[in-house]
Amino acid sequence: MAAPVRTWWCSVLRLSRKQFSTTCAAPIGEKWRKEHGLARTGTEYGPLTDLPDWSYAGTCADGRPAPPMKGYLRRRQQNEVLARRIVMLSEEVDRGIETWKKKQEGDKIKDIHKKSLLLKAKGKTLVKKKFQS
Repeated sequence: MAAPVRTWWCSVLRLSRKQFSTTCAAPIGEKWRKEHGLARTGTEYGPLTDLPDWSYAGTCADGRPAPPMKGYLRRRQQNEVLARRIVMLSEEVDRGIETWKKKQEGDKIKDIHKKSLLLKAKGKTLVKKKFQS
């Protein structure tokens, strides 16, 4: 039963003048925002997301600021976790580079030691080398 339905649907699509797009749509205005140094979307960061949604009406006698919103607290926690991960990975890369440099130095020392253990020129070959240099 599935095969006839599929062939019927394929024939309908072939006869149809409208084209179907299978690409994903880019967010509207993303290019403009990037060109102007803004976030890709309006909800990533900026005053609309970082500032509180409301404040006390009029003048508040004690001058208290509005309590932080749940979304702001969540984003702040996500940013903190991301910052800690960045620092950890950066330190890991630094340790890896130091280890690699120490290994390179150790390899150089081993090469020098191996060269010192090679047989030395003696007799006529030694005299030829002295005169050539």
